[in-house]
Amino acid sequence: MPASPPPPASEAPAGSEPRRLRLASFNIQTGIATAGYPEYLTGSWQHVWPSRKRLLNLERIAKILTPFDLAGLQEVDGGGARSHHVVQAEYLAHLAGYPYWHNQINRRFGTLALHSNGLLSRLRPDCVEDHKLPGLPGRGALWARYGKDAATALYLVVVHLELLRQIRQRQLEYLAERIGHRPHVIMMGDFNCRPDAPELKVLWQKTGLCPPQREIMTFPSWSPRMMLDYILVTPALKIERMGVIHAPCSDHLPVSMEIELPPQLAGVV
Repeated sequence: MPASPPPPASEAPAGSEPRRLRLASFNIQTGIATAGYPEYLTGSWQHVWPSRKRLLNLERIAKILTPFDLAGLQEVDGGGARSHHVVQAEYLAHLAGYPYWHNQINRRFGTLALHSNGLLSRLRPDCVEDHKLPGLPGRGALWARYGKDAATALYLVVVHLELLRQIRQRQLEYLAERIGHRPHVIMMGDFNCRPDAPELKVLWQKTGLCPPQREIMTFPSWSPRMMLDYILVTPALKIERMGVIHAPCSDHLPVSMEIELPPQLAGVV
């Protein structure tokens, strides 16, 4: 990985190579590093009490995210006592040099824990919206729009879907209806299902999002055997490369993708 992110689009000279974006999605488990199933038990106290280890691990996560233009985060703490009252999306944005960030709180446990999705962006979004997903409280979708024209803008959707299949189906149906056949969409996050899950068919049938080109294992981080984490794009966004980042800073591994933008987005991002 390069030591620093690519320059913003505004710095690209006319007639240069097509604009590319580097994308990452990471379930950071509120900054808790897990190296095996027994640690879910022995390290469970970190979900309740603050730990210096959490801050040190967030520094490692920031280094992983530094090369990317856009990063979607799941299982972020929005400033609870267990996280030293640190808004983790803001903290990671500061450490990794992102000028724009957003924290979407989906579930509160008093002042102890604020379960959130997060966005880190080197591009200025024209609009950011928080959407609650159907089903039990606590799941949301974070929508960012890059571009003022809604018909041609680039959309980024960050999600953390439900564990139960029936509820996950309803959430995907809701998302598919909102996404529709917009031409420039990125959807990323922890889907909590494998690529062959039948509920994912609604995305392929009702949106322009394409199934993953190949299965990349992201969970558990210490011995990945399942693909639960995704970056999906519409065909107008050409995939240059995709993969998993072997950085065990959570119980999930981060996924990455580089895309080439079509000429229609030249003046947008």
